[in-house]
Amino acid sequence: MQLGLIGLGKMGGNMRERIRRAGHTVIGYDRNPDLADVSSLAELVEKVEGPRVVWVMVPAGGPTQSVIDELGDLLEAGDTVVDGGNSRWTDDEKHAEELAAKGIGFVDAGVSGGVWGLENGYALMVGGDAENVAKVQPIFDALKPEGDAGFVHAGRVGAGHFAKMVHNGIEYAMMQAYAEGWELLEKVDSVTDVREVFRSWQEGTVIRSWLLDLAVNALDDDEHLDKLRGFAADSGEGRWTVEAAIDNAVPLPAITASLFARFASRQDDSPQMKMIAALRNRFGGHAVESAK
Repeated sequence: MQLGLIGLGKMGGNMRERIRRAGHTVIGYDRNPDLADVSSLAELVEKVEGPRVVWVMVPAGGPTQSVIDELGDLLEAGDTVVDGGNSRWTDDEKHAEELAAKGIGFVDAGVSGGVWGLENGYALMVGGDAENVAKVQPIFDALKPEGDAGFVHAGRVGAGHFAKMVHNGIEYAMMQAYAEGWELLEKVDSVTDVREVFRSWQEGTVIRSWLLDLAVNALDDDEHLDKLRGFAADSGEGRWTVEAAIDNAVPLPAITASLFARFASRQDDSPQMKMIAALRNRFGGHAVESAK
């Protein structure tokens, strides 16, 4: 099968290689000419045989919209566009409608696997009509891990990115739990080897996971994480998960708290904690620390 792939960064570049290893032809385009197989989207569309499948792996929002707009003018009826970036599911509905007016199919694909996907495979959550999904199935089969797991047709357009959004929200909460447990273990004097405690959890416990394995790897490189600053960005999908929970009246206390914890990480001297310290001092006479 032939595939046009737009966006050859950390994820897209490895995906191209994995698909090629499975015996498919991939024609890739990237703004960086050192990564690209062709010099333009027009050349990519020209070289991919019809009916075409073109996979978009660019940042969500404006960049994705721009690429889809251009593809809408270049592709033909019967072709299919896959958005494999981290787009918001509501954008999928808009893109599908715009392309459908020109007879072009649309599939949204939430992709998880990060830098390990090339060797381990990518977990894929897709949304769209069964007919359009079927056109892309050989590529999905090439990208997914071996075995029965790792791929789901989650539902209609938008379902793939919605599922991936919830996946990332759960990821936020899991990482926060590991981080809080690590900090508490580091704090007490009685535990003298926190790294080995984490390592002991890798087998035989209900909290073992790939994230735990990665935590142990990080501690092997920097036992007390002294080389890192306590700052963590959020990709946007954690925010979207909380917003969707509000819209649907679904309580997500753990995921919401994990998102807010990332906001707290951006403050060297928390304004909220200033007020709490002031209040504790006023009502209880608790000591306060002067600003340095």
